[in-house]
Amino acid sequence: VQLVESGGGLVQPGGPLRLSCEAPGITFSRYIMSWHRQAPGKERELVAVISSAGDSTNYADSVKGRFTISRDDAKNTVLLQMNSLKPEDTAVYYCFARLTRTYWGQGTQVTVSS
Repeated sequence: VQLVESGGGLVQPGGPLRLSCEAPGITFSRYIMSWHRQAPGKERELVAVISSAGDSTNYADSVKGRFTISRDDAKNTVLLQMNSLKPEDTAVYYCFARLTRTYWGQGTQVTVSS
């Protein structure tokens, strides 16, 4: 199973970006889905997580109020809407699926720079 992220790119500070992650081949609605990121020279960190039912979310303090995680079980997709982006949000963003098994995506680069 391979999770596939898309939507990364270069954006100016203050701008928006939306990441998408498709998860084919799994019973998507049962999985807890999350986004993580890893900046150069830093450890990978949790950014946002959404419950399998979609009724509970949690965010890193650094992105609260700016990022929104959501899911579309009909499309086996989890989204990360990122607003008011800052240079410190620059990182490779990874999608992660967790149940009894876990799966990672390959990552998508987000660069926030003027």
